[in-house]
Amino acid sequence: MGLDDFVTTKDIFSSDTVGEVILLHSPRDGLQGPLCQVVSETYLSWISKIQVNQPAVLRRAEQLQARRPVKKEWQAAWLLKAVTFIDLTTLSGDDTSSNIQRLCYKAKYPIREDLLKALNMHDKGITTAAVCVYPARVCDAVKALKAAGCDIPVASVATGFPAGQTHLKTRLEEIRLAVEDGASEIDVVINRTLVLTGQWEGSDFIKTSTGKETVNATFPVAIVMLRAIRDFFWKTGNKIGFKPAGGIRSAKDSLAWLSLIKEELGDEWLKPEVFRIGASTLLADIERQIYHHVTGRYAAYHDLPMS
Repeated sequence: MGLDDFVTTKDIFSSDTVGEVILLHSPRDGLQGPLCQVVSETYLSWISKIQVNQPAVLRRAEQLQARRPVKKEWQAAWLLKAVTFIDLTTLSGDDTSSNIQRLCYKAKYPIREDLLKALNMHDKGITTAAVCVYPARVCDAVKALKAAGCDIPVASVATGFPAGQTHLKTRLEEIRLAVEDGASEIDVVINRTLVLTGQWEGSDFIKTSTGKETVNATFPVAIVMLRAIRDFFWKTGNKIGFKPAGGIRSAKDSLAWLSLIKEELGDEWLKPEVFRIGASTLLADIERQIYHHVTGRYAAYHDLPMS
């Protein structure tokens, strides 16, 4: 079933359930995304004809959420896989260099070493996919990761995050400064006025939301986005990445998102280059579940500190 089988795209993006849609740009080696290239007339014609079967989308989302998750060693394996897709994030007004340092340490060592040894995964180099911070904290993150001796990329939410209601010149300067400070990935808040008036541009990634809304990443919206990615790949051969963000807090949630990606896009998209999960608290629950799998009991708060 494709997008043609599934409310119009304009209706989906103007819906209150979507929150804010943002684009993520990552200048990845070997992946030539169409960022900043105006979508051709051919694709605009295709996009304008898209219809979404909303009841079918909702049924698909309900089926996904009702499914029983994998258990035991299979669950542990999938949870470790989920760790490698996380953009470990802090976007607080009181962020300081010290908590950025702790975040970066946790990104390099996301799961306690003894737990990984018990699973014979201690030598697999498991880290999060990236750390994500405000532009003003990029230098702190780059410095902390360098001190930790790792090459985890730094992502930054530039362009007037989360509303994006700043002048274009300001938005571009914020990107330039973040990249100058060492950010290799930029989450760009789109101009939703352009979206709602049908003035589309391309991107390397599309993201469900900023994570700062009352409703953020939801399965119905994700299904529509993923099928758009799939149909675009079939038509053009271009792989567009996907990043759900906001409200993904439990290990069970992460398993459902991985299952959705595998079923809708296939194993080719189960890679950090084309799939990320934006989260700040998810990693803690994943580590708790790994701890339970290894020890048979749930960890106390002090057993799994942030650093």
